[in-house]
Amino acid sequence: MSNTPGWSLADFDVPAQEGQTRFHDFDLALPLMRGIAESGFQYCTPIQAEVLTYTLKGSDAIGRAQTGTGKTAAFLITLINDMLNNPIDGQRYAGEPRALIIAPTRELALQIEKDAHQLTKYTNLKVMSVVGGMNFTRQQETLQGAEIDILVATPGRLLDFANRRDLWLDRVETLVIDEADRMLDMGFIPDVKRIVRLTPPCTHRQTLLFSATFNNDVMNLSQRWTQDAEVVEIEPTQVTTDTVVQKVFITEKSQKFDLLYNLITTKNFDKVIVFANRRDITRRLYERLQKKGLRTAMLSGEVPQNRRVKTLENFRNGLVQVLIATDVAGRGIHIDGVSHVINYNLPEDPEDYVHRIGRTGRAGNDGISISFACEDDAFLLPQLEEAIGKKLDCGYPPEELLKS
Repeated sequence: MSNTPGWSLADFDVPAQEGQTRFHDFDLALPLMRGIAESGFQYCTPIQAEVLTYTLKGSDAIGRAQTGTGKTAAFLITLINDMLNNPIDGQRYAGEPRALIIAPTRELALQIEKDAHQLTKYTNLKVMSVVGGMNFTRQQETLQGAEIDILVATPGRLLDFANRRDLWLDRVETLVIDEADRMLDMGFIPDVKRIVRLTPPCTHRQTLLFSATFNNDVMNLSQRWTQDAEVVEIEPTQVTTDTVVQKVFITEKSQKFDLLYNLITTKNFDKVIVFANRRDITRRLYERLQKKGLRTAMLSGEVPQNRRVKTLENFRNGLVQVLIATDVAGRGIHIDGVSHVINYNLPEDPEDYVHRIGRTGRAGNDGISISFACEDDAFLLPQLEEAIGKKLDCGYPPEELLKS
């Protein structure tokens, strides 16, 4: 079950604090606690504290919380602890996961898989992902060659394997549906419905559903897929974090590229993500910045998945200075040390703005968000300010930043 020789809870000393919940306060399996300790966790975030109170007892849960609040760890800790406490003694077969996590984007699925590997490091649990855009045969061989405990998947590729009978979901004990609202936006719900039907009925599995918003569609689906679920809503004191300084430059469309280039080079931005609204804009920015000699890479739907994984690793390691991304590709980016986020275009959906600037100022570090507002999108500012509940600092950029 575990590999924790010479390690005990005495090696993970977290003092009790009033108003704080520690992971020690739950009766978690020792190998899981070691994984939690090495992940750098000490005190639970609000959603972790509340969700775990219910889910560790086996209850279904529907959680609403903004990005970066720790919901991934909440559901992973739930299912890992349950598996460690309830090992399967009988015969098992390849391609029959005990837990299934569905995520809308490849980047998010791969990030969840990475977090799961960290938390299961001192267990014998097997984690893998199946996502589109990556080597089908290699994923198929892994599915067919080993028992899988935790499977993280995007809907399309999961159904590919299920339809080919390389994968069986009738033994799933825990089903996690992450970012349900984004799943709706991206048109995945018909696929998710088919996947849910392949799992045991909700009376015979634990179901955890998470969403940044609780609209009628999300709530209708969650009620259909869960049984007597506990609803956990974490209201942020502010929609956007205090650790991110937010600035808007009023500029002309024709000046935006010069402004971007001069900001990066004269202000010595060392790890910056630039968000654009469309793939063609992303590609054009990538090509122009590369010609200027900047260490640049891009993430968009047209980039093959194996290259996207390599790109994120290069950005994480500092080999790439400027990462240009679309919103869908950028949803799953969790990289420490991002100093600046630049919104080359203002997003049409205020929630995308929150997700974008949440890529910086993480883990208590300071970050800076700079948005460009021009004649094409400045009209979006009022609804954006209303959504985040504060006025943004708007002004004209200094002349030296507009030089060609």
